[in-house]
Amino acid sequence: MASKLNGNLVIVHWLALLSFVASLGIAPEEYAQRRGRLRQSLPESGIVLFGAPEQSHDPRSQLLQEPNFLYLTGWSEPGAILLLVPGSEVLFLPPRSERVERYEGRRVAAGDPDAPRRTGVAKVLSTDIWESEAKRLLADVSHVYTQGVDKTRVQQLLEGREVKDAGLTLAGMRMVKSASEVALLQRSIDVTLEAHKAAWKRVKPGVTEYQVGAAMTAVLLENGCERHAYRPVIGSGPNSVVLHYSGNRRRMDSGEVLLMDVGAECGGYAADITRTVPVSGKFTVRQRQLYELVLGAQKAAIAEVKPGASLGPRGNLLQVAKKYLDEHGAPVNGKPLSDYLTHGIGHHVGLEVHDAAVPAEPLAPGMVITIEPGIYLPEENIGIRIEDMVLVTENGGRVLSNGLPRTVEQIERRGGR
Repeated sequence: MASKLNGNLVIVHWLALLSFVASLGIAPEEYAQRRGRLRQSLPESGIVLFGAPEQSHDPRSQLLQEPNFLYLTGWSEPGAILLLVPGSEVLFLPPRSERVERYEGRRVAAGDPDAPRRTGVAKVLSTDIWESEAKRLLADVSHVYTQGVDKTRVQQLLEGREVKDAGLTLAGMRMVKSASEVALLQRSIDVTLEAHKAAWKRVKPGVTEYQVGAAMTAVLLENGCERHAYRPVIGSGPNSVVLHYSGNRRRMDSGEVLLMDVGAECGGYAADITRTVPVSGKFTVRQRQLYELVLGAQKAAIAEVKPGASLGPRGNLLQVAKKYLDEHGAPVNGKPLSDYLTHGIGHHVGLEVHDAAVPAEPLAPGMVITIEPGIYLPEENIGIRIEDMVLVTENGGRVLSNGLPRTVEQIERRGGR
């Protein structure tokens, strides 16, 4: 009993620490450390990264900072350019525009006395002179790197000089989360769990998918999150078998299941959680059978999450889930049940819901992934997916979304009616 109590206290203190760290966000020093690590990974090189451009004139659009740029700077205003060379960092910001600021508010510009403090970069210059400065600062470095999409732009600036892609290096850095990032992810997860719980209260025959979605969106916004991390997937009956269904217009009927794949983005970090619940409050015998199989496959895969494991299509986590389905479930239409798991077992999550990752890179401590097996039977209008977020530790996997029920008994007790 004492050891269990001590373990619970450790968990409580850990969660309290994460909550405190999340409230602080990511410190400027951490962004500076990331830039330093990137320069160390690409020695004697110059690195040019472009932030998101000015917003389009479409009033439906919203500025989303380029993820690698955000990862290295924390800067969210548009039009910025980051230049890293040995011994120097420069952030270029657009010059002040009275017209833009009249519509969108005052922005930080290079001439502002507090620009270095506000941006966390010691040298801040205007984008009006970035080309001449870039040519000067990059003249003596051995290699020049940027992101693949911007290679042509930098090559034209440097008159055809070879420019390499820093994408894989940045992806490798982003795969392992810091304590601050884990705390921000946990914040997004916690809000997402409350959104799912609110949605369960709305689920009943005759309610539309978008009404369920509205309950979830309200929780996200009321808790100060910026947006959904991706288009919500709220699919009932025949829509539950469509992996990325986003119409969310159908009226759900008695006897169906409702699949909800919805996640919040809070403080720039994404959550990705899926639950499948019975519209009438109770699973049918067939639905329950399939649900238990998916849950068993998920538990089997989570048990194998540890350093060295693999998420890929040939990785051990997917194979463990498929093996469970085939060993415990009967074939359907003459095919093994695993044939109806029609997607991967999971992906990395961070600044993006499908976060940057190096292909086939084994799992390591500090990585945050999803584990999300599913079974999709169009002939039966049954799609079931269960998705949770897992932190890879030295000793295995810690489920960060454990606060949302996932057993049949818990779901029937708390959801559906």
